[in-house]
Amino acid sequence: MAGRDRRPIHILVFGASLRRASLNNRLASLAANVAERNGATVDEARMADFDCPFYDGDREAAQDFPDGVHAFCRRLKAADAFIVASPEYNASLPGVLKNLIDWTSRLRPQPFNGKQGFLISASPSMVGGNRGLWALRIPFEHLGARIYPDMFSLAQAHEALDKDGRIANDMLQKRFEDTIRCFLDLVEAAKHYPGLQKQWVEFLGERPDKATDRVEVNDTEAA
Repeated sequence: MAGRDRRPIHILVFGASLRRASLNNRLASLAANVAERNGATVDEARMADFDCPFYDGDREAAQDFPDGVHAFCRRLKAADAFIVASPEYNASLPGVLKNLIDWTSRLRPQPFNGKQGFLISASPSMVGGNRGLWALRIPFEHLGARIYPDMFSLAQAHEALDKDGRIANDMLQKRFEDTIRCFLDLVEAAKHYPGLQKQWVEFLGERPDKATDRVEVNDTEAA
């Protein structure tokens, strides 16, 4: 039920397109609105907020991380979960988003481990950008993020969104809201009733080696 009392949760919602009039940025705004109406506090962002050059291992070695990477990491760490509205480029995720993930993954501790995530997309195509979301799951889940099993892909989005930013089809709008509400319930439970610790090992089963080991423990015990 919209607006019901829930224990505090904070969600980072961002559109992963640099284009101002992007359908995915519009869908991200709709998701932010739904999350707020269902009791979450929301930090709404755009990809332009996290601008950074191509990943460069020499810059990493010099600890010269771009400002956009630090900004993304700071806002992600402050959130209990994230919602990403991502375009599909050539049946995969956008390079600008992958580049941001790659940069951010090199910070210590990396902020994706144990974080709940929900992936959505919008496209004029009949598949709604869904193939890009399957590709996007891979780096997030590799880094220990707990990506919600259901994904929402709005097909023919150039016609599906009305002038008020809602989904014109009432049944689709309801499915969108119901799915976000279920995701928020999971985030609330994970934050306030966890009773577990999660260890992230980048390559579980690989022979331990100082040169390649990346192991972190995320303490999710409720405060």
